[in-house]
Amino acid sequence: MDSATSDTRATSARPAGAAERAPLARTADNGLKIVVVGGFGVGKTTMVRSVSDIRPLNTEETMTLAGRGIDDRSAVPGKTATTVAFDFGRISLDARTVLYLFGAPGQERFWFLWDRLFSGTLGAIVLVDHRRLADSWYAIDRLEHHGTPFIVARNDFGGPPYTGAEVREALDLDPHVPLVDCDARSRESSKGVLIALVEHLQRLAAAPVPTAPETAT
Repeated sequence: MDSATSDTRATSARPAGAAERAPLARTADNGLKIVVVGGFGVGKTTMVRSVSDIRPLNTEETMTLAGRGIDDRSAVPGKTATTVAFDFGRISLDARTVLYLFGAPGQERFWFLWDRLFSGTLGAIVLVDHRRLADSWYAIDRLEHHGTPFIVARNDFGGPPYTGAEVREALDLDPHVPLVDCDARSRESSKGVLIALVEHLQRLAAAPVPTAPETAT
């Protein structure tokens, strides 16, 4: 859980009971996997919760004194729980196609789970808090290592108004990697991030495949 206020706003943004009224269609036979990664407390659980058609499965545990000195809560002082495995949500795109969302835990001690979560992933969202950009470097490094396409979504926490160019430079993003702004508490904003990722994947799929130069015989 990324913030108590975020969760309340995300839940109230949709009609009561909407998340519970979305059974998976029997015709669904095409599952697509998206992973949401990023540092501790950047809003991953909130994003999955705000956009999922179902009540998300999460593995949150109450933060205790055992985490003092390990989990840096200075930027999220109101955070009282944290994901210890992963979050899971679902969006039915049509009668046959379903999008499965996995939110990865952000703390370093859970990074060993990431490689397994990336397996079979269509693409990823790196959610960042621009006040703590260094927390996102590991996520970007692992995605590049796996060759997993991704976009970067800057969650709205307020703070200094850094420009997109400054954020891109700080994260050393390749020019082709999209950077978008979002409010993870908002269903519509989170849907916009997913659409941006899909559009990025479509552009990559349509790009010509480079051919190796011919060698003289």
